[in-house]
Amino acid sequence: MKTINFKNYLLALLASVAIVSCVQDDDFSVPESVGTEENKALTDLLSGDINIVSISEVKAMYNSDPDGDGDNDDAVPFRVDTNIVVKGYVTSSDLTGNFYKEVYLQDSPENPTAAIKIILSQVDSYNRFNKGREVYIRLNPTFESGVPGGLYIGEERVGNEVITLGGGTESDQYGTTVTSLSKSQMDATLFRSEVTADIVPLNVQFSQIASVHVGMFVQIDNVEFEDNLAGLRYFDPSEDYDTQRMLQSCSGFSYANMNLETSSFSSFKNEMLPVGNGSISALVSKTYDGSSLILALNTTDDVDFSGARCSLLNIDDFSELVFEDFQTASNNTNLNLTGWVNFAEEGSRVWREKVYQGNGYAEFSSYLASDAVNIAWLVSPGIDLDAQGVEFLNFKMAQHHLESDDNTVEVLVSTDFDGSDVLSATWGSVAATLPTQSNSWYDFIDSGLVDLSSYSGTLYVGFKVTGSGTNTNLDGSYQLDDFKILAEQ
Repeated sequence: MKTINFKNYLLALLASVAIVSCVQDDDFSVPESVGTEENKALTDLLSGDINIVSISEVKAMYNSDPDGDGDNDDAVPFRVDTNIVVKGYVTSSDLTGNFYKEVYLQDSPENPTAAIKIILSQVDSYNRFNKGREVYIRLNPTFESGVPGGLYIGEERVGNEVITLGGGTESDQYGTTVTSLSKSQMDATLFRSEVTADIVPLNVQFSQIASVHVGMFVQIDNVEFEDNLAGLRYFDPSEDYDTQRMLQSCSGFSYANMNLETSSFSSFKNEMLPVGNGSISALVSKTYDGSSLILALNTTDDVDFSGARCSLLNIDDFSELVFEDFQTASNNTNLNLTGWVNFAEEGSRVWREKVYQGNGYAEFSSYLASDAVNIAWLVSPGIDLDAQGVEFLNFKMAQHHLESDDNTVEVLVSTDFDGSDVLSATWGSVAATLPTQSNSWYDFIDSGLVDLSSYSGTLYVGFKVTGSGTNTNLDGSYQLDDFKILAEQ
């Protein structure tokens, strides 16, 4: 939280407005001017004695689990009582009816780090809060406004973990949630500037999308709808409210996927699903119950599937240099395979051998461990990269009970590891498709082919998990299977 010199800030703001070239004057949905009264209100706001805080700071004010038992049943929305202001850029639009009485803001037009949801007692909010609009929120309105008390930070539905700004609270048998801002609250707390910025979508892969991205505008490339959806429309008329259509992207030998959700009230619900491959730009959101991450469109103009559909790779086109399927595993024992290093950097837990329905695999879990921090490594045997041409890494990985973005797995490689001292080696990360909270528990997903052609000498691959045995939000599990080093024939 920081206090700024608002006279200087205001001059800078006015200067930036003068040079902004991204206002879309030809778009009928974008207001041509915020109006004299609203301009004056924002000027008065920014020239007053206030503190500017980030969206991340605002979200951190809400404690979703006060008693630390891993659920939200005791959470109470936080009411702001200090003179703070937060700024954001609108990422959603209800112009097509796919969003209802809600607006999402992210902290920057490009490369955002945080986003937040606001619920409103207003439809057709695009007329006021068009996509890209710079918005300032006074979280504790002035006495002169006639609006009593500050805004609330919490969840609209208990347990969905979408941190939301609301105007009040209500309670039921499940807990306490925030309610929509009234019109008077909106007028006293939400202030538009004249800036409408170009929202540059954050380019991500399905495997990278996590809860932190909820409310952000993202782009995913090399995407298509599932094969069995050809000839269908965005919305299924047999559904009452929302329809989910599965998107997929080719990822090595299997598909990575994520659902696109369309409202029954959207103006594009009867459009046919495109059958090609390409890119999609959409808002990251969650299902009504908060159980899964989804994508939601502002408009179908953000879908460009004009390319040819992708094809999965054929394993027969590759030769296996290294293959470990963990079929020799002895269930519920510390992993002990020739050439593999099983090392606990922090905490007492290490990777374990597991067998389920005849399938062996490796698993790390800090569940019920006594350690506040668990960091464990599983390092492969060394692979000679100089004996053949281009090599690729491929594996399968699953998760279960993953509840937090801070419970992570990393895929790292080293060419100076001595085979025993993990921490003295130089490790670099590689980009692989990894399971996230959006994946179903125990569902092994393909990593895709990780190109190792830039490395030489003897290469080691490390899987590093960070979790906690005392924090139930950080005690999820990762499972590894079918580890391969491949060479293209």
